Amino acid sequence: MITKEKPRMGMYENVKHQYEKAADLMNLTPAVRKILAITNNEIVVHFPVKMDDGSVEVFTGYRVQHNNALGPYKGGLRYHPTVDIDAARALATWMTWKTSLAGLPYGGGKGGIQLDPSKYSISELERITRRFTYALGDNIGPEHDIPAPDVNTTPQMMAWIADTYMSTKSTNERTKNAHVVTGKPVGAGGLEGRDRATGFGVVVSIKEWAKLKSYDLRGMRYIVQGFGNVGFWASHFMKQHGAILVGVQDASGTIYNADGIDPDQLIVYAQGNNHHISGFPQASEYPTSDFFALDCDIIIPAAMGNQITGENAETIKAMMIAEGANGPVDVEADSILFERNIDVIPDIYCNSGGVIGSYFEWLQNRNGELWQMDEVLTKLESKMGQSFKKLLNTANEFHTDWRTSAYIEAIRRIEQAYIQRGIFP
Repeated sequence: MITKEKPRMGMYENVKHQYEKAADLMNLTPAVRKILAITNNEIVVHFPVKMDDGSVEVFTGYRVQHNNALGPYKGGLRYHPTVDIDAARALATWMTWKTSLAGLPYGGGKGGIQLDPSKYSISELERITRRFTYALGDNIGPEHDIPAPDVNTTPQMMAWIADTYMSTKSTNERTKNAHVVTGKPVGAGGLEGRDRATGFGVVVSIKEWAKLKSYDLRGMRYIVQGFGNVGFWASHFMKQHGAILVGVQDASGTIYNADGIDPDQLIVYAQGNNHHISGFPQASEYPTSDFFALDCDIIIPAAMGNQITGENAETIKAMMIAEGANGPVDVEADSILFERNIDVIPDIYCNSGGVIGSYFEWLQNRNGELWQMDEVLTKLESKMGQSFKKLLNTANEFHTDWRTSAYIEAIRRIEQAYIQRGIFP
């Protein structure tokens, strides 16, 4: 079973450690270093919502805006019991690095509501989402802060946010605000292919790694933690390249089949099993605590943060870890994996397909265009290919690991913006 994130016990500390390591190595300008070490704004809202039975619950929502030197804040909203201010700080900071590394005109933001959405009806979730949007008010906006889906949030929820936000504007302004969120359903202004963009990007990063190492993905064995949007689509595209899925873990348990698990069959089963993989007839149950020690070539952690730690990093047999989730490998594990020559494709590059897809949707809405899926995926792959080359060049320049080089490349772009425009006043 997937362990919960523990933001008070390390996630934000991990982010700060990674930042300081990169800042030291690149000799970051002192003034910029101080600015990027803290968040710009931290919004906490408490709001009441009437439940289906007539009772009222008060929810706590968060939106942390880390930095906007390169453009509007950009980042997801998650609905999860672990959401708190530290988690939002960590995730917002990662978004700043992610958008910068991808070369997008965005900064970083993140937030959500501290709740378990499985405990609420669809109508209750709609009222919670709309009331949260209203509570945030002008703290979000299409040229200021642009939310997107994240853990346990959906395209439908993004449509509710867009509709609620636009409903607060004058008639003349409503049509200009559709790009206040991305990740909307296609019929509500969403982008063809946005649903698979993150998982597709994870596989693009794996292909870049395989090309660098002169490996053939056909026949490679891999395991996936988390079988939601990212985990499924990553598995779907890995299957197209001939890789073999042998193990999957989600909150309901762990399954294994040495001969392979068909991800397309598994998703159909999970959708009919309350989105749980447990009991899948074409695989066997497997001890949860031994998941990362499975015999495989590639691990794709696509669930929550702090899953690969100092406690289990020594047991890993894979050659490579592709971080589909944000912060799935903690600092201690990072050091162990580096010493063991296990490659880690860092999250701010590996799972950036989602925010790149969001950028395409934002442009589509802003310019009144309609993009086709083939065009979206082709542009996404090209952009991620460019980022991988930068990551490798920077790693060679500073003689460092890929995560630190990704941070340096991201931070340099922001540093340049501050140097060129100055610091107000």
